[in-house]
Formats: sequence, structure tokens, C-alpha cells
Amino acid sequence: MSGRFSLRGFPRTAGIALLISTAVAAHAQQPAAPDPDRWEATIKKFEEQDRTSPPPKGEIVFIGASSIVRWNLPEYFPDLKVINRGFGGSEMVDAARYAARIVVPYSPRIVVLYEGDNDIGRGVTPDKVEGEFERFVEVVRDALPQARIVVIAVKPSLLRWAVYDNMKKANALMRAYIDTHKGLEYVEVGPPMLGTDGKPRPELFVPDGLHMTAEGYKLWTALLRPHLN
Repeated sequence: MSGRFSLRGFPRTAGIALLISTAVAAHAQQPAAPDPDRWEATIKKFEEQDRTSPPPKGEIVFIGASSIVRWNLPEYFPDLKVINRGFGGSEMVDAARYAARIVVPYSPRIVVLYEGDNDIGRGVTPDKVEGEFERFVEVVRDALPQARIVVIAVKPSLLRWAVYDNMKKANALMRAYIDTHKGLEYVEVGPPMLGTDGKPRPELFVPDGLHMTAEGYKLWTALLRPHLN
């Protein structure tokens, strides 16, 4: 059976009304675009910190949402020089928007990215997440062609388990792009974060069901470390 919608058999006025109502409903299902400048103050604070205390160049920059913000990088990677430029609540579109200001200036040899969690959580489509991911890569690569970009897959969580299928779709799209472009690497965290029942392991999450415990970060560190050599 064809998936096309047909107005055949409907009176003209009824058909037009139905088209309008269908379009309105489809539009209503799309999440409202966030204020593109909502992180400007945070980014300016990073830039001020850089002026007063310049971070090392040629090292490793982490960028992403709260899972990056909460990661005590010096504790988990004491042997590496790392720069944390996570800003909690951010989305892939934000990472792409601000990469030129909080990634490129450090001339990193490796960029670690974690985004997509908040996007999918508020209803952004996997295609949109992947599109913004490609834009992020283009921004970084245009300025730093030799830098490696390591992408951490969107994680399963207790709070957002209902939308994990869409997260997996976004992961699959990003991985397909990564697999066909040199200098990009993918870190799968999904299966290791699931228990024998196929659901997120509770011990990996704090009470909000979204952010991770020390056990969660130990797991991520072990999965990521081989990519930081």
C-alpha cells in the first residue's frame, strides 16, 4: 500500500481544510528552535578565562553537554593535558556554532565531542542532529585539518530511555559519516551501559536518572582512553 496521502473522494473545501490541519499538526510536533544566543555569556566567560590564563595548545579539548561538564578530566586523565569546554544543556547545533571560539583557538590534536542527548530529549530528529554534527566537523576541519575528532555516542539513560531508539538512529547516522571520513573516530558507549535486562544500569546514574556517577565516568574513561593515545 502506498504511503501517499490522497484527497480523492473529499469535497474540495474539506480537502483543503484537511491539508491545512495536517500541516499545522506536523508543524506543532516540531520542537521550537532554542535561542541561538542563550550560551553567549558562558562562551564569553571561557574566552575571558583564556585571556587571563591561556590553556595549552596542541592538546585535547572536550566539548559537549553536561556529561562533559561533570567529567573531572584531570582526575580521570591525570597523565594528559585536557581542556574542558563543556556547557551543560547544550546541543549539537551549539557545538557547531561555538567550535570556532572554544575549540579552534587551542589548536588541539584531538577533539572529543559529546552532544545529541539534549537534542533528542527535546524532540530534535536524528537527521537534524547528524546534520549539525557534520557542520561541527566542517568548522573544526577547515581550521584544523590534522586534528582528530573523537565522537562519543549518545548514551542510554534512565530518564530518556523512551527516546533511546531515536538516539540510536542519530548514532548510526553519525557513525556512517565517521566511517567514510578520515580522522574521525566513534566511541560506542551504549551496550556497555546496559544491564542483563537490556536497560540502563542504575548504578551508572545519579538520582536524576540522566547524569552519571563515578562508576559511569570510570566506564567512559576506559572506553575513550584508547582513542587518546
